[in-house]
Amino acid sequence: MRALVFENSLPRQAVTRILGAISARAYVGPLAPMTLKEIPDPQFPAPDWVTIRTNLCGLCGSDYKQVFLKGRLDNPMTALISFPQVLGHEVVGVIDAVGPAVTTRKVGERVVLNPWLSCGPRGITPPCAWCARGEYAQCENFTRGVIDAGIHTGNSRHATGGFAPLVPAHASQCIPIPDDIPDHAAVLADPFSVSLHAILHQPPVDGGSALVYGCGTLGLLAIAILRALHPTVRICAVARFDHQAELARQFGAERVFMWRPTAEIITGVSEFTGAEVQPPWHGQAMLNGGVDVIYDSVASAEALEVGVRVTRPRGKIVVTGVEMPKQFEWTPLYFKELAIVGSNAFAMEEYGGRRQHAMEWYFEFIRTKRLDVTPIITHRYQLNDYKAAFMSCWHQGKARAVKVLFEYGR
Repeated sequence: MRALVFENSLPRQAVTRILGAISARAYVGPLAPMTLKEIPDPQFPAPDWVTIRTNLCGLCGSDYKQVFLKGRLDNPMTALISFPQVLGHEVVGVIDAVGPAVTTRKVGERVVLNPWLSCGPRGITPPCAWCARGEYAQCENFTRGVIDAGIHTGNSRHATGGFAPLVPAHASQCIPIPDDIPDHAAVLADPFSVSLHAILHQPPVDGGSALVYGCGTLGLLAIAILRALHPTVRICAVARFDHQAELARQFGAERVFMWRPTAEIITGVSEFTGAEVQPPWHGQAMLNGGVDVIYDSVASAEALEVGVRVTRPRGKIVVTGVEMPKQFEWTPLYFKELAIVGSNAFAMEEYGGRRQHAMEWYFEFIRTKRLDVTPIITHRYQLNDYKAAFMSCWHQGKARAVKVLFEYGR
């Protein structure tokens, strides 16, 4: 099959970084670590695996940050992945083949991929304590079992992802899609679940205020979830581009601040919450008061520094974004007794006294909460047009891109 393959080649990375400073197209050029090539069709690592024929696959921010080499070699997460990789974990498709031990899924079934390569897909019994509780993203065995190291589909060499027409998956990773939910809605189940997990585990204060920092996919979905599940919470947001700001307002943000100058975010939050602005001798002001919680899908040093200045004492900053570490002025962290909390992916989630998989909550909320977050889908490309797809992610403002998809003919 034809697939986008990412090789762990230090020479290719070095050359691409140099050329990328001249033109962003170098990241998808002939010398880049990722190239389109023929590879063997996937094989079952164990008898309880299936093959999914891809209909749609979303480009996650983690995918294109890897392609754009936005990472460091000393990142400890490199201990948990293997190469070569076929990226793409936001997969919707139809089961194409089943292994001899599969009893729960059938050929022709339309499914969304739960990408976590936890104890079940790895054939590890008994499962670790995290997996036994349904907390698959905290699995203790990402480097063990019947497949090579990998946290989720797309970053293990044995679990190739949706940047290819066929995707291997354990039967337990396949979540059936209700008949009345179309593919283009189902493909957002993965990023929706990421934002849902953050909000369910670190909910806002009833009648309080929340700031969503970043209005890409995760941020916009967080706004929609807050509006649906916490209608008494006032929502403000920080957007980088005008088209993001438009969608943020459409999804329920009361105020939207542009990402720069950051001083205007601080004064804007002051006006939004009624908090007093406290200017220091030098640099940015801090607020006496502020928002109760920030959901930060950017996680840059700049976003975190603004965050600790505009969050009220003993408030929370919930981080779903991934960015390279950098120093920032964080004195308000201790002074206000703030909590900066990481939020990783999703799993079995509890809401309203019931517990089910986050993706199943998404399908239920489409019906009961009348959620429609599909306006964030802005671009669709064939796999052969992958260069244009990634360039639309690079030039988000010019392209007015939010969620970009690869689509395959059925």
